[in-house]
Formats: sequence, C-alpha cells, structure tokens
Amino acid sequence: MTPEKIALVRSSWQQVLPIKDTAAQLFYGQLFELDPSLRGMFKGDMVEQGRKLMAIINTAVNSLDNLAPILGAVEEMGRRHVAYGVTEAHYDTVGSALIWTLGKGLGEQFTPAVKDAWVETYATLASAMKKASYATA
Repeated sequence: MTPEKIALVRSSWQQVLPIKDTAAQLFYGQLFELDPSLRGMFKGDMVEQGRKLMAIINTAVNSLDNLAPILGAVEEMGRRHVAYGVTEAHYDTVGSALIWTLGKGLGEQFTPAVKDAWVETYATLASAMKKASYATA
C-alpha cells in the first residue's frame, strides 16, 4: 500500500474509534442481513465479538506500514476460521459489510479515495487469511 493510502486508512479509522461499539453493531447487523446463514457461526456474546473485531482492525490499521509482525497472527486467524465453517465466499460478504459500515460511520468523510484505501486494506488482509486457510484445508 502507498503511504497515502495508509494515511487515509489511519485518519479515517481515528474517526471510527469513538463510535467503535456502534460500528461493530452496524457491521454485524449488515453482515447478517447480507447472509443470514452467518448468524449461526457466532455463538458467544456479540458485544464482546464486536470488541474483538474492533481490536483486530485497530491492530491491522496500526501495522499497515509493516504487516510482517502481525502476518502470522492474521494467517492463524484464517486457519481458525476454516474450523468455524468460513468459506472463501464469506470473505466477500465480510468485506462488503465492512465497507458499508465504514461508509455509514464516516458519512461524507468516506470519499472515493478513502473507500479505495480500505478496500485495498481489507483485500490484503483477507488474501493472507484465505491463502493460509486453504493451504491447510
């Protein structure tokens, strides 16, 4: 990713952090609307799940200029998701829900350039997760 795209993701993420609990609720609401079958994959407390999601995104955003230290954890997360029943198609649904959520949360600040930077960020991380998960499947 270019330094400009990293800066866009980081600055927009700073705007999401104050509303991270709401953003998590929006994300999961949209995810389950896009694919109601995914609801069954989540057995635990959804508030806690949302907090975990926001923490993972925060770590990724803070590591965009050097993903190497977190790549192992990202790949392991991909391998774990296979056991949960996640398929390759689910990554597209998650990406759509994430981008939709960011658009809702950022409003007018979700410019085409910001959207493009987030799409690239998600694609990079999802690709690493998918690669790891299907290498062991």
